[in-house]
Amino acid sequence: MVKRRSNIQSYSLFGESKHLPDVLHCETIADRSVLHDWELAPHRHARLHQVLLVQAGGGEVQLDDATFNLSAGALVNIPPGHVHAFRFERGTQGWVSTFADELLDDLFNRVGDVRRDLAQACVIEADPRMAWVVAHIWAEFSAQNKARALVLRGLSASLLGWVARQVGQGALNATSPTDSNLVQRFVALMDAHFLEHWQVSDYAKALSISPTHLSRLARAASGQSALRMIEARIMREARRNLAYTHLSISTIAYSLGYADPAYFTRVFKRDAGVSPKEFREKI
Repeated sequence: MVKRRSNIQSYSLFGESKHLPDVLHCETIADRSVLHDWELAPHRHARLHQVLLVQAGGGEVQLDDATFNLSAGALVNIPPGHVHAFRFERGTQGWVSTFADELLDDLFNRVGDVRRDLAQACVIEADPRMAWVVAHIWAEFSAQNKARALVLRGLSASLLGWVARQVGQGALNATSPTDSNLVQRFVALMDAHFLEHWQVSDYAKALSISPTHLSRLARAASGQSALRMIEARIMREARRNLAYTHLSISTIAYSLGYADPAYFTRVFKRDAGVSPKEFREKI
């Protein structure tokens, strides 16, 4: 059995750094597992979505409060904020693909309810297409070929689309946390209203629950308060605008609903550790 810990760690990987990540991150199961005797304690990633594919070997995965056996061909879908832990057989082969929020925002724009399906933490049986695309993500990620970013984006879209399709049709051993539908609706409302600077009370009213209940659900799902999730959504949009547009910092501040660009700068620096200007220069 996967050992349970009283304290759940929130690990920082490439997408949780102060700067925008690579298109994605891909590593073998062994890369990290061998450092921890093939067992990873319960933890979560606030801003990252992970897809793990077992090519050979096996083990166990804990998703929130449920534990499932893993064997060759198993694919684990882990949305942001979901607690998970692994115990692998020594020598297990496979890959872990990690996608940051910024990429998911772009890929999931106007593609229906894909985000809702992928919000389910579950274990499914990978079909040959999934195994093929994960292997190609690893090969492309490890190389520095021309148009690498474009190819990786296309491969990512294919993998996540196929996973969403199979999950939506009824995942094997699917697990969904209590009140997950409310959390998913909260995330959808944030995407629709974050520019209006809705408060926790506004989102709670739209969901017909109390602000206290919403904060409890948010912390259980992501390890963050509802207020911090709202702030993180705004800052994610700020990072994308700074990285991918030539808009002035003042214009970005106004577009995000800040009446005072100086206040926006202070909020951004508190979140990212650097000012908007320094962030853009580093990018």
